[in-house]
Amino acid sequence: MDVFTALLTRRSVARLLAPAPGDQEFCYLLQSAATAPDHGMLRPWRWILVRGDGLDTVVDSLAEDQPDVPREQLAAKVVRAPLKAMLVFRPRVGHRVPEWEQLAAASAMTHALLLLLHARGYGAIWRTGPLCTSRSLPGRLGLGAEERLLGALDIGSPDPSAVPQRRRTPVDVRDHVATLV
Repeated sequence: MDVFTALLTRRSVARLLAPAPGDQEFCYLLQSAATAPDHGMLRPWRWILVRGDGLDTVVDSLAEDQPDVPREQLAAKVVRAPLKAMLVFRPRVGHRVPEWEQLAAASAMTHALLLLLHARGYGAIWRTGPLCTSRSLPGRLGLGAEERLLGALDIGSPDPSAVPQRRRTPVDVRDHVATLV
């Protein structure tokens, strides 16, 4: 799949089934995604791959944070795909590359990974919300003091019964471009 096709056909896919990439395939795709722009080549990120019983740990953390929400409701939001790849931002504090630029590098890498997953036939969707604001989840995931959870990619195979989405139409961006001469 060429890059234009990948950009114009990639969509967030909410209905995901098995299979998802295994750890080895995920790392293979991540090797290429890690070539995204990254001033200083700091790679200020890491991924935690969560499957099976690990998803219960995530649900337990959210249930601890939200005791008024039924566990089944939380589980339905967490266990939506065979793989939940959680993106941890690990900035190099005090480095000459400012934190905002390190965050941009993590974002660029994630977008590249989404395109690579799509090109391999996988579906994915970016999830944030309570995952990122949980008080108990960082400890259960082993996050360090300077690390923070940016979100997660739910990854799997697109549900064939879902209605296929149309190709994206490039938008007119001329009013977003200025020229200084």
